[in-house]
Amino acid sequence: MRWDVFAWAALALILFAAETLAPGAFMLWLGFAATAVFLAVWVLPGIPLLAQVAAFVVLSFVSIQVYRRWFRGREPQSDRPALNRRTAALVGQVVPLHTAIVNGRGRVQIADAYWDVSGPELPAGVPVRIVGAEGMHLLVEPA
Repeated sequence: MRWDVFAWAALALILFAAETLAPGAFMLWLGFAATAVFLAVWVLPGIPLLAQVAAFVVLSFVSIQVYRRWFRGREPQSDRPALNRRTAALVGQVVPLHTAIVNGRGRVQIADAYWDVSGPELPAGVPVRIVGAEGMHLLVEPA
């Protein structure tokens, strides 16, 4: 067996194995490109090494672009896009102030959690609308 055929087969297998260890569909497409070069080298002996590498690079690029445009664009969209971004999910809610806003700082209670808020000076109990977030700190305005 020729070394170039063996090398491309081994590279394809290594890339497929890497995909199983760290899934994310990136190594899979590189593995497909390596498999295509392996088949080309096996069927058409005498392809120069530089042409083999160039074909692998081009096929890798093309296969990744096909994945990004065709398959990735068809993934189902979430009905709750802010599920793991809790502060983003709170934007727009109206809640009463638990602690008055003094010097720009106060607190609100949402469900069983207390959140630090920033906004204009307001007394406790006044309803405020959450308009944004900076990390775990909410930005509010009078509702």
